[in-house]
Amino acid sequence: MTSQENSPPKNPSRQKAVALTQDGGSADIPRISASGSGKNAEKILRLAFENDVKVRTDEDLVEILSAFDVDSYIPLEALQPVSEILSYLYHENIHLREKNTAQASAQNEEDDT
Repeated sequence: MTSQENSPPKNPSRQKAVALTQDGGSADIPRISASGSGKNAEKILRLAFENDVKVRTDEDLVEILSAFDVDSYIPLEALQPVSEILSYLYHENIHLREKNTAQASAQNEEDDT
């Protein structure tokens, strides 16, 4: 999560970013795995982009989450928006997996002919 869109920050000192991690199954509550502002936020975003991690812009949510310590579970007031984000990512991953499977099947059919 970031307070900026998927582009280099215009004012790095105001940039904030929070990274979330969800251990285990979908029933586990996500934890804050990284949080920072300025240059630290830039590093969090750079790592996310380099590893094809989805980034979402939500200034209100990043403000809530950045108030908590790293390794903390996300607070109750942030649970609904974070759940919506995770649901979106889950569906995107399914869609991507189906697309890759269809492409692989099409490639196999071409190879067989």
